[in-house]
Amino acid sequence: MGSRVRVWLNRTYAENVFFMDQLRRNPSDRAVEIHATHGDADSPVLAAADTADLEPEGLSPAGYVEYALNQCARRGIDVFVPRLHQAAVVAHRAEFEAAGTAVLAPPSEAVAVFHDKVVAYEAVQAIGVPVPPWWRVRSEKELVAAVEELESDGHRACFKPASGAGGVGFRVITRAPFSLTHLEGFPSPYVPLDLVVEALRRAEEPVDWLVMPRLEQPEVSVDCLTGPDGRVRMAVGRTKNGRRRGFTLHEQWLEPARRIAEGFGLHYLSNIQFRMLGDRPVLMDVNTRPAGGLHQLSLCGVNAPWAAVRLALGDDPGEVVPPFLGQDYTVVSGPRPLRPVSLPQQRSEPAESLPGRQRAVPAGSAVSL
Repeated sequence: MGSRVRVWLNRTYAENVFFMDQLRRNPSDRAVEIHATHGDADSPVLAAADTADLEPEGLSPAGYVEYALNQCARRGIDVFVPRLHQAAVVAHRAEFEAAGTAVLAPPSEAVAVFHDKVVAYEAVQAIGVPVPPWWRVRSEKELVAAVEELESDGHRACFKPASGAGGVGFRVITRAPFSLTHLEGFPSPYVPLDLVVEALRRAEEPVDWLVMPRLEQPEVSVDCLTGPDGRVRMAVGRTKNGRRRGFTLHEQWLEPARRIAEGFGLHYLSNIQFRMLGDRPVLMDVNTRPAGGLHQLSLCGVNAPWAAVRLALGDDPGEVVPPFLGQDYTVVSGPRPLRPVSLPQQRSEPAESLPGRQRAVPAGSAVSL
């Protein structure tokens, strides 16, 4: 049997329990042990890991790097997959490598480009990838001007933070006055322009928003695996149109994604998202981290997390091509175990030291503690 591999995921999305599952189900003879840290004691990634620590709150980026280096040394981490403070971590890649830990993330320059969506759009447009029209907005006057210009061209305006992830802060502008319609059913992303303008007038500090047209479906997220040599090993599109999801290898999505991944050195796992502006695909967003839905590629016979870990360890997996494209599907939620006892705040404890720790088992099975 090959040597054990220790992989650490820090303060990551709950969906990455599936990332962890795939690492364990790798087709090699190497065992994978997973370390996880999080600020929320009830994050399912802590329960899914082999060992876990509760992260201290309030650390500066520099303080977090010191904490991360200590974790890698104490836990014997071979591969670190950073989400929280990714920019600070990759800026100290040499220190992690000196400690024997490979950092599964792009170089500092690439992370910096895609941290700011305006900088990203300008950079991507310069290499010939289509982007939607956009305005950087910091005041109510700039917002109104951008909305009026978009509406004059027949678009519906939307906005989101210039720096952000996961759709947090995304809203669509409407001219309809606030009424009971906005209070019916589930909360909506639509907000009346006059309420947004009034909120900006009352704000103590300027905002930093990206205003752009509301793009149409289908949405295609291209998951890429790129080597440190800058060559893309994998590019597979995941399509989304309402509830229906599927996969694509069409070059209208993959070619611009490869151009971005190779052009900006998005080493290891990245996710590049497109939507439609009229009849053409345009870039929506670039994530310099594994997507929360990356595990869905398993429906195409692809284990992208394991291929990325191999690449980080210097074991090139070669071209990762889906042996087939899975059928259309939808996403439903399901239960995942949490720790039976909450971790105390501001403390770090290994998972194995927690009282009552156990994994979920099928009904009727014996449980060993």
